[in-house]
Amino acid sequence: MKRTADRLFGDKMVWSVLGAGRNQTAHRGDGAAMGGNIRVGLEDSLWAAPGRMAASNAEQVTLARKIHRRPRPQVATSDEAREILDLKGGDKLEV
Repeated sequence: MKRTADRLFGDKMVWSVLGAGRNQTAHRGDGAAMGGNIRVGLEDSLWAAPGRMAASNAEQVTLARKIHRRPRPQVATSDEAREILDLKGGDKLEV
């Protein structure tokens, strides 16, 4: 799929990988190794390690940085992630 997306979209593509549940860590590592962004969050998985629940999203971000294959991974802030993905943010939702 990545090769097809590269062919169709070139370097204009922003992509990420997530894995729900127990596969989250393995899929993050694969995506990072392929040059993609990675996504973490308690909405995808409650776990920090086998048999141990994560205390917070921040803990999952810290763990994700450790498996990221780049020497110094850049971690987007919540605001930066919203900008990259062209999202409004909760404070700008029309209800």
